[in-house]
Amino acid sequence: MNLKTTIKNIPIMAIMVILLVILFVLSFLIGRYPLSPSEVVIALFTGFFHIQTDLAPAVYAVVWDIRMPRIAAAMMVGAALSLSGASFQGIFRNPLVSPDILGVSAGAGFGAALAIIMDSSSLTIQIMAFLTGLVAVSLTYFLSRSFKGNATLMMVLGGMAIGALFSAFTSCIKYVADPYSKLPEIVFWLMGSLSKVNTKSVFMIIVPILIGLSVLLMIRWRINVLSMGDEEARSLGVDTEKLRIVVILCCTLLTAAAVSISGIIGWVGLVIPHIARIFVGPDHKKLLPFSIILGAFFLLCVDDVCRTVTAVEIPLGIVTAMIGAPFFIYLLKRGYEGWT
Repeated sequence: MNLKTTIKNIPIMAIMVILLVILFVLSFLIGRYPLSPSEVVIALFTGFFHIQTDLAPAVYAVVWDIRMPRIAAAMMVGAALSLSGASFQGIFRNPLVSPDILGVSAGAGFGAALAIIMDSSSLTIQIMAFLTGLVAVSLTYFLSRSFKGNATLMMVLGGMAIGALFSAFTSCIKYVADPYSKLPEIVFWLMGSLSKVNTKSVFMIIVPILIGLSVLLMIRWRINVLSMGDEEARSLGVDTEKLRIVVILCCTLLTAAAVSISGIIGWVGLVIPHIARIFVGPDHKKLLPFSIILGAFFLLCVDDVCRTVTAVEIPLGIVTAMIGAPFFIYLLKRGYEGWT
């Protein structure tokens, strides 16, 4: 029995869930305000069930008001980006596709930059980023429909054009922004961070993420059929056009919601699905659930590093690029057969 067969025979999904739960609890211990494991467990349990204890109010504030929103956001963003990446790679039949292929990240970045320069609140920045991300993908879709030819290719090329256009708009805003206040804030947002996450912002992204996640999990076996090619999918009775639109809409909801709260975080949606394929193979019935768990684990781990390794918080995009790029180079050199 070779190593690949051995890995696939291990109940890797269950192991990954256990590791995620352990990291979830450990993440509450990381930070400038020291907490003991017993304080964290008691605060989580009694706070959830509204049980009165002698625990200091400051402990509850740190656990529930400061660290819980950030930990939950990191897990949701990581899960959303990795699920979107795996789904896009399936329907476009391209291992190099990432969640921002249709311009959603560039659109969200423009909306956030516009809101920041207008001196808006954090909630307004999040709403603007979410809406402009949806607008960018809508423009990509209608642009691709206006040209004849391969629909998938036209959509990818349209996404590149719309993404470049919104990136240019963002550059214009950065050019005119106040270099001492607004410009650093815009740049930091574009590099990705969860430093301003609060309970309200987390609740705002729960609904779109749950909708996108639930629908994609329900139709994941159809993505298997679509990944074999349009002709074979049609011969099996699948309406490829409607299915592709549903998947794109769900991935757009997931990515726009994630980017609106975290900024632009690269490599998660590109690399995590490939790592997941190493463990569970290319079958989307297993790949999508495992990508969700692995993405949540990865970004939570990265966020823990970013907020603790130095006195000044490191943007998430820097660390994900430092991890993702070398691993992707390794996959290229290895010629990973799971891509086809």
